[in-house]
Amino acid sequence: MLEIAFANSLCFGLYAPDGAQAGFCRVVTDRATYGYLADVFVLSGHRGQGLGLWLVQCAVDHPELAGLRSWQLATRDAHEMYAKLGWRRSDPDRWMTRSVAASDIYG
Repeated sequence: MLEIAFANSLCFGLYAPDGAQAGFCRVVTDRATYGYLADVFVLSGHRGQGLGLWLVQCAVDHPELAGLRSWQLATRDAHEMYAKLGWRRSDPDRWMTRSVAASDIYG
C-alpha cells in the first residue's frame, strides 16, 4: 500500500552528505489546484538545523506545485514551523491550510 501511495504522490527526499537519508515528505496533488503535504520527517540526528523548513519550502516551490492555490496538512506539534511558510491553523488540534490567491500565481 505504501508503494502505491508513493507512486501516486510527488516525493521529496532529504539526504546527508554521505548519501544517507535524513528526511522525507510527499505531496498528494492534482498538480493543478490542490496539494496535501504528508509524511514530513527529519531523522533525529539531523533536526535543529532548519532542514524540515527547507524541505517543505522545496516542496512548495517545486515547479509542478508552484501553481497550486490550496494546500492542506495535518500536524500534532509543528504548527509554528509551518506558520513560517504561510500556513494557518484551520482546526485547533491538527489541520492547517495554505491558500494562494490566483493573482499571486498568474499575475
